[in-house]
Amino acid sequence: MNIIVCIKQVLDPQIPPAKFKIDSEAKRILPPEGIPPVINPYDAQAVELALKLKEKQTGKITVLTIGNEASTAVVKHALSMGADDGFVLIDKAFEGSDSFSIAHILTKAIQKVGAFDLILCGRQAADWDEGIVGSLLAENLNLPLVTLAQAVEVNGQDLKVKRGILDGYQSFQLTMPAVVTVSNEIGQPRLPSGWGIITAARKKVPVWTAADIGIDLSLIGANAMRRKLVKLYSPARDRKCELIAGETPGEAGAKLGDTLRQKGII
Repeated sequence: MNIIVCIKQVLDPQIPPAKFKIDSEAKRILPPEGIPPVINPYDAQAVELALKLKEKQTGKITVLTIGNEASTAVVKHALSMGADDGFVLIDKAFEGSDSFSIAHILTKAIQKVGAFDLILCGRQAADWDEGIVGSLLAENLNLPLVTLAQAVEVNGQDLKVKRGILDGYQSFQLTMPAVVTVSNEIGQPRLPSGWGIITAARKKVPVWTAADIGIDLSLIGANAMRRKLVKLYSPARDRKCELIAGETPGEAGAKLGDTLRQKGII
């Protein structure tokens, strides 16, 4: 069973709020000093699911990510967990790509990897929380899709997927190849073993450029964006304290009620 897992490097979701900074003019988030980026937590759970399936079915796990030289770290993290191969997609032409362009780049990379049975993605990224790349991959590759998977079972070329919804779950059966996006109910990702870390550190992670995967440059980058980020800012939180006094507790309570009504709170 050949599984491809698409992963992303994100800012550590556990960074202290005081370390979170944005550049409103450039409309981008500033990397916090001294805190390295990490693999997207949902993507780590997708790797975990791939490893569980491999343990039962045998096969090969390949991970893909788009980024820069530093993104090799998240690929090596997946390798240290137990993935077999990984590739980093790096090119100036990729910069400024939106989710549609990202899906196009990953689609081309998947086609270059070759034969596969299953594509796994995290349900969404921990930075922008859009959660649409997996669905776009399925559309680009004309494959069946199930999102928000809580559990996956394999029987030959058939998949049985339990999908989470607000008031319960749905069960789907589909034939591979297919695309599945993974939710957190899959369980905590395993910690890399010492030998896994050593093996991953020794392994070379190939880099693919736009030319390597046959990208149509008109479909990627800032010029191909289907939507425009108009404003990026931190919400302002203004706190005010107003003392309500009265001759008696009843009078103070009545004044408090009047004040709240005037401010539209009640």
